[in-house]
Amino acid sequence: MSCRIALVHDWLTGMRGGEKCLDAMCDLFPDADIFTLFHRKGSVSERIEKHRIMTSYLQKIPGSCDFYRYLLPLFPGAVEKFDLSGYDLVISSSHCAAKGVTTAGNQKHICYCHTPVRYVSDMARVYFDRGKFGKARYSALSPFLKRFERWDTENSGRVDYFVANSLNVKKRILRRYGVDSTVIYPPVDTEKFYNNKSEDFYLVVSAFAPYKKVDLAIKAFNRLGRKLIVIGSGQDEKDLKKMASSNIEFLGWVGDNEIREYYSRCKAFIFPGEEDFGITPVEAQASGKPVIGYGRGGQTETVRSLDKFKDDNPTGVFFYEQNGEALVDAVRVFENNRGFFDPEKIRHNAERFNRGRFLSEFKSFVISKFGRNF
Repeated sequence: MSCRIALVHDWLTGMRGGEKCLDAMCDLFPDADIFTLFHRKGSVSERIEKHRIMTSYLQKIPGSCDFYRYLLPLFPGAVEKFDLSGYDLVISSSHCAAKGVTTAGNQKHICYCHTPVRYVSDMARVYFDRGKFGKARYSALSPFLKRFERWDTENSGRVDYFVANSLNVKKRILRRYGVDSTVIYPPVDTEKFYNNKSEDFYLVVSAFAPYKKVDLAIKAFNRLGRKLIVIGSGQDEKDLKKMASSNIEFLGWVGDNEIREYYSRCKAFIFPGEEDFGITPVEAQASGKPVIGYGRGGQTETVRSLDKFKDDNPTGVFFYEQNGEALVDAVRVFENNRGFFDPEKIRHNAERFNRGRFLSEFKSFVISKFGRNF
């Protein structure tokens, strides 16, 4: 007897960490249908694009794929409109609203949670920066954010089983929803990355969103005068370029092969933000490169910091105050201790998070909870 599976993902507008997880799920469930709030065709992997993709009514709003964050108050209603009645198993890949879909009692709902939604709680002021968004508009939006937060907490009971993408997120799920979860780390295509001789530049690969804290890297390297290459784009691009000195080069988004080449040749990877997991630090380590990053969030599970593992295969340097001065100090610590970093051992650390491991663990989890093979 065949099993009908629905994959629910918040939105498909680019190939970031969450979409890489969805890509792996599509590998496991090649016949699954995908439900999503918004889909910009051609913006995600070929594997995802091959699936039947159903979007919400919000997709019909002109330009919605470009300003979807401002439609946040409408997400709950749009997600609840998805008709999933014909499916035996629903798997949501959620960092915002996807887990809020409605299912019937005879269906199983497994949520792979990248994080409990942060747009409406601890990071609302970052995502909706009042300086750029406008104080009046933020004040008008605030009641809707609180309503969304209540909805998000209350609908957690619609999920039968939570999977957390890290121990960090497992703790947040417990605090926010009061339920336990199983940790399965996201997939990283570690075999696609390689190491070349380090050249005299540092590297950032990031979306230019406020919480990514790329501005800290700009401030630090303005002061250090070292060469910094920045790959990425986003809402803060104009401001970041305006503040950068001539030693900082912006490349925009480049192809995957080119990104891997820059990873392979950089001196070290700079990661100033706090992520729930953080795939790019793992990609850098898969290239044999140390990570200089903020010592909070998911990267504390993926990077072996020099201050704690100096005599036991360190893979990076942490700074613990999220400001430019602390990052400057961390870069100098790295430069004074480069002999402790072994490219082969750094790569070996990254291989703990390879794609094959994710496919095996997630498939086993689904079978154990759903009670059927596929």
